[in-house]
Amino acid sequence: MRWFRRSDVTAPPATDTTPTGLDGTDGPEAFRVHVPWVRTRLRAATGAACALALLVALTACLAAAFPRAVDRYEDSGLRRAAEQARPDRTVIEVYAPPPSPMDSSALRENALRPDALAAQDSEVRARIPGPLVIDRGQSAYGVRSSQDVPVLDPWLPRPTGDPPQMTLVAQSGLAAHSSVAQGRLPRADGQVTSTTDRLEAAVSTETAKALHIKVGSVLHTGVYTVRVTGIVTPRDPQGAYWSTKTLLRTPAVIREPLPSTDMYWVGALLLAPDAGPALLARDGRPERYWQLAPDVRALRARDIPALRHAISSLEAGPALREVRRRIDGPSTELSELNGSTEVTTDFDDVLIAYDRIRDSIAPLVAVAAFGTGTVAAVVLLMAGGLTAERRRAELALLRARGVSLRGLTARLLAETAAVAVPAGAVGLGVALLAVPADRAGAAAWAAAAVTAVACAALPLRAATAHRVVRVHTGREDVASVRPSRRRTVAELTLLVLAAGAVESLRRRGTSGSAGDLVSLAPVLLGVIAALVLVRVYPLPLRGLARPAARLRGAVAHLSLARAGRTSASAVLPLLALLTALTTAAFGGSVLAGVREARDHAALLSVGADARVESAAPLPSGLPDRLRRTPGVSGLSAMSVTDAKTGGGAQSLPLVGVDPADYAALSAHTGLGAFPQGELAASGAATPALASRATAETYGTRPFPVLFPDGTTLTVRITDVLDGTAAVSGPDFLIVDRAALSPEAARPTGLLLTGEHLDGKALREASPDTATVRLRSEERAAYVDSPLQTGAERVYTAAVAAGTGYALLALLLSLLRTAPERTALLARLRTMGLTRAAGRRLLILESLPQAFLAALGGTLTGWATIRLLSPGIDLTAVALPTAEPDSGAVELRMDLLSLALPAAAVLLLAVGVGVGQAWWSGRRGSVTELRAGDAR
Repeated sequence: MRWFRRSDVTAPPATDTTPTGLDGTDGPEAFRVHVPWVRTRLRAATGAACALALLVALTACLAAAFPRAVDRYEDSGLRRAAEQARPDRTVIEVYAPPPSPMDSSALRENALRPDALAAQDSEVRARIPGPLVIDRGQSAYGVRSSQDVPVLDPWLPRPTGDPPQMTLVAQSGLAAHSSVAQGRLPRADGQVTSTTDRLEAAVSTETAKALHIKVGSVLHTGVYTVRVTGIVTPRDPQGAYWSTKTLLRTPAVIREPLPSTDMYWVGALLLAPDAGPALLARDGRPERYWQLAPDVRALRARDIPALRHAISSLEAGPALREVRRRIDGPSTELSELNGSTEVTTDFDDVLIAYDRIRDSIAPLVAVAAFGTGTVAAVVLLMAGGLTAERRRAELALLRARGVSLRGLTARLLAETAAVAVPAGAVGLGVALLAVPADRAGAAAWAAAAVTAVACAALPLRAATAHRVVRVHTGREDVASVRPSRRRTVAELTLLVLAAGAVESLRRRGTSGSAGDLVSLAPVLLGVIAALVLVRVYPLPLRGLARPAARLRGAVAHLSLARAGRTSASAVLPLLALLTALTTAAFGGSVLAGVREARDHAALLSVGADARVESAAPLPSGLPDRLRRTPGVSGLSAMSVTDAKTGGGAQSLPLVGVDPADYAALSAHTGLGAFPQGELAASGAATPALASRATAETYGTRPFPVLFPDGTTLTVRITDVLDGTAAVSGPDFLIVDRAALSPEAARPTGLLLTGEHLDGKALREASPDTATVRLRSEERAAYVDSPLQTGAERVYTAAVAAGTGYALLALLLSLLRTAPERTALLARLRTMGLTRAAGRRLLILESLPQAFLAALGGTLTGWATIRLLSPGIDLTAVALPTAEPDSGAVELRMDLLSLALPAAAVLLLAVGVGVGQAWWSGRRGSVTELRAGDAR
């Protein structure tokens, strides 16, 4: 706005007194009239400002919450993966050679004392590279014998006559990590030296039970006489202190390599922490060690590259060199002969396995992010375009009165920023509070990007529309505006990019850099579809306008004519709708593929809805009891025997079944369905169903089968199955159970079908020796990872948000022409148009664009799934524990995700038309027909 002086209107009185302004300012400045643009505009359009603030705050909140939600479930997934991995894989173990034999006995003994080990432990911790954080509570250090020591006492158990062997361990923190069940903890009386041969030790409760050790037992281990003073119970048996070397708490039976059949027990004797020097007495080569347990709570998925670099540095890099310098001292020829400190861990394998799963999931989640982000950006641009369209006359008048384009843009930017910046800050604050996470930088950048788009939408749209000073503009509808050459070139460029992305994805899959193509391909396909549909949009309208003109009423013809004059900028709402519908369809196909893969994997694992099996024959009355269990609708008994073929040289599972029950079960589950008559007896040989591998081995000729009870059965393969419910594996035979001997025919397993089976009731009815497995429980085990469940939730939320924004885009496109439609309806009512006809007019006018978006979105979503399915493997999402060669899990078409969003678009268009007709009828026609009012 310009500055105006009152002297331009009325000359000041000619007096010697200098006028004083209202604010007490003397001089000519008192006659200036200040017009605050921003405050004036905001007060004049409070409702629009509040709506923009709400839109920006909501969008900024969602944009800021997305990276924090991703960080949250990725971090939780990494911590779960580290917790599920055994401590012997995650703990970083540092091994130091024994003291040099060239040193004096005192120096060698001092090197094994707790003070020296504790000092070196501090040195090692200080050399751990970041961001690797050590859990001091679960870490330990100590001295142990490098070789197991045989215990020759005859009262100890000996499975095959060999004496048990024990490891002597003097580990720190025994009192803190165990509770005394019997006796007391071991002590070292006086100062222990290399000549000490009488020691005290404790054993775990499992070791005492397995080896029949009691408090006061004396064990003779070569040069040592060890008296057991206590039996301890681990406070955290699964923690790193006890599970890095499970022998500390749980003894084991070792089998000698074949052909030997010898076995012997191995265990651990827990010495006092300061008894380490005594281990020099045997062979002079005790092993010093430090067990460094990573702090699971400090693990972050974004730090995986740095964590792997730190582990590599510890195993063979600068960090290892520093550790060796602190423990071994300066490198000399003698120290090289004695050996060097080594660092080993499998923690990097755990990180690599997790990173593989995360890299497979990330592109799929990015699809929702890109799709929803595109739709949200379109909505923000449409909001700015709606405001610019409503203020077209005002802005054109300002340009006609001399306002520069730069000045107009700056004022509109200040006006929008006054609303958008505080709203974006509020949205960022809500996201930071609602989604706890460590990083705030990505969230701040996302909220800032949303705020920047919201601030720039109105100024850029106004600058584009009012670049040339003009008051009246020509028609800008899709039926009259012809695409320019630049637009044609841009559309062809996008078409080539989308085609290249899809083809690259189909060839390379989601690995490597192709993961970005997965994220962009649905959006690019939506862009191409929107541009194509905008081009072909006038053609069906022109084709329908001629037949509609010959109808008796004017509503159909007028609605088609009005729909044909839709603004040419309708590509934005169409792009938002198509992108949202494509993203929703893609997400629905991902979730459907994951759901189907988990169901099928659980079915293959269990074989039916429930499975009861035992190594021994089941009780004869068990089938009847299980049939009466709630939810059971079908039951098939089976006897699984490891039968010998080929003269006893080969073996394979042979399943005896009741043909009628098993045929019904196979048809219900879809695993190896066969006609009941296939197992009917015919001839001397018993009919059998076989796997493909078994059929290729034995053919169709009769061959004998030997059972463990000594009986034989001649079988002949009559049909080949790809799989069966009774057993898993490449080889099997299925015969009629009636053809088996009474001993072999006794059922060892039961397969049950039914809805909502009660696992507790099935286990109560089954004997204790039987194993009960439910398909529902097996399926639930596939979704226990926070990485999977978090990704699914984030994807679902993103798709829901994208759908909401798409509907908002449709609403904004309808609101943009609402004043014009309301005025038209008022004029037509003065000419005799009824309210019912007015409702039909508004509905039919909005339906072509909504129907085009719904149909185009459905077809684009279907095409996206068909095109991208060969290049996307959902195995990491559905079955993270599956083997790499277990087969790919592909996308599955989900009709609900295709039809439901499209139906919502149509319903919203109809609802807006009905609502606008009802509202305009309540307001009356006088207000709308007053000349000069802004519409």
